[in-house]
Amino acid sequence: MTKPDAFTKTLRWPLLLTALWLVAGGAGAMNRVVYPLTTLDDADSRYEYDWAVLREALRKTEPRYGPFTMRQSTHAMSSPRVAQELLTPGGRINIFARATSPELERQFLPVRLPIDKGLLGYRMFLVRSDDLPRFAAVNTLDDLRKLRAGQGTGWIDVPLLRDAGFSVVEGSSYPGLFAMLSAGRFDWFSRGIDEAQREWRERHVAFPRMVIEPTLLLHYPLPLYFFLRRDAEGKLLAQRITDGMEMMIKDGSLNALFQRYKGASIKAGALAGRRLLQLKNPHLTPETPLSRGELWFNPITGK
Repeated sequence: MTKPDAFTKTLRWPLLLTALWLVAGGAGAMNRVVYPLTTLDDADSRYEYDWAVLREALRKTEPRYGPFTMRQSTHAMSSPRVAQELLTPGGRINIFARATSPELERQFLPVRLPIDKGLLGYRMFLVRSDDLPRFAAVNTLDDLRKLRAGQGTGWIDVPLLRDAGFSVVEGSSYPGLFAMLSAGRFDWFSRGIDEAQREWRERHVAFPRMVIEPTLLLHYPLPLYFFLRRDAEGKLLAQRITDGMEMMIKDGSLNALFQRYKGASIKAGALAGRRLLQLKNPHLTPETPLSRGELWFNPITGK
């Protein structure tokens, strides 16, 4: 009988440790998902679709990975706090969904499959109704640069827009951005197609001067990913989500969810009648799967 050499013994140790970790409860930890509560504001439905995708990806992988539990944190967290909780071993959450950046991909483990097929990169504007003539006169990016954009502190759009020569006013509170727009602190709030329409429905009573600008569509590639903690649990959970999302892409269930949650907004956005302004996103990493056409929304077909 041939004795194992030193190299073979070395290879066995990681496998043995992984097996011991699973037996000790790691598999159970991998199947427990806690996602963030981002605000106590009742009118905040930004992430409903993202968690629906996550739930379906976990459900599809039950035969291989086993049952799962999925719940929302009971502690409301700001965007910076969400990131801090995921950086902290044993933090209150073990996943979040966010538009990607090189820094996020260094700090956390990304699932590089765009949750919303890149729809977040197609931007409509929330503006004040009395400013509509100013936006109707915008035909180029230079025209748009004369007007001040509003974004949340730490959002990836901030450096992207500033690098492109835009004046950006930051707000520390997501609900507060709507009040800042109404008060004239900035001129346009750049939002995803479905975000703008949902936020107008949820908040136009509180901010009656706020309207959706009807003539412009700004686009920059902006993948929305799931991010996990960079530890053993995070790696296994990331693999499970990747496997589940790939199954969803292949069997059409991701597109079915996308259409269920986003289809009406895409149709109501009347994209074909808008003036498209294109921006590059220099902050994408080389690993961004831009070559996989099936992963990305096509505004011409609406799919």
